[in-house]
Amino acid sequence: MTAQAFLVHGGLWDPMDAAAFWGTTGVIAGLSEQLDVLAPDRPRHASSWDVEVAALGEQLAKHSGPVRIVGASNGCTAAVLLALRYPELVDRLLLAWPATGDDAAANERARTGMVNRGCPPDVADGLLTGGILRGVTDAELAALTRIQVAVLPSVPENPSHQRKTVDALLRSIRGSRELAGCPEPPTPAFPPYLDQLVRTIVEFVN
Repeated sequence: MTAQAFLVHGGLWDPMDAAAFWGTTGVIAGLSEQLDVLAPDRPRHASSWDVEVAALGEQLAKHSGPVRIVGASNGCTAAVLLALRYPELVDRLLLAWPATGDDAAANERARTGMVNRGCPPDVADGLLTGGILRGVTDAELAALTRIQVAVLPSVPENPSHQRKTVDALLRSIRGSRELAGCPEPPTPAFPPYLDQLVRTIVEFVN
């Protein structure tokens, strides 16, 4: 049976969707040659991470396992919560370009942007609360022991995707490992890394 990759795109209260993150950048096309790819849209204006996980969980539950989740940037939060909520379906988890959640300056920048885009301040505060990752406690990260977990860093790092977050995840999730990093797909620096990223994801999923 062809392995299933469930892609959870980045973004938080902005216009980002699966097509812009994974589709137009060539990631879906590259992966689809070797994998069964599922790339749903996250709720654009979710009031909580529970709302996101409920919506994505409906899509995930339509498929029989094993499903391998690839979370990107702020989508890493939803990816972790899905893996914890659907242990019977998810057996591998890749956290790519994890958004830094334990940095006051990064969170203040994110909050300002979210509120400017119409997010109620209390909703922004709830979405940004957490530990290493927004919306996830460090205890929840430590509970990811029965599945294979890998972390793919942003290279080079940037204020929203810091190296310290990768290191903290690798320390917190027992048995996790680091994969070859690259810029995020939607950024102008990404195109030369498309083939590398596709190979990395395929190798991890398989």
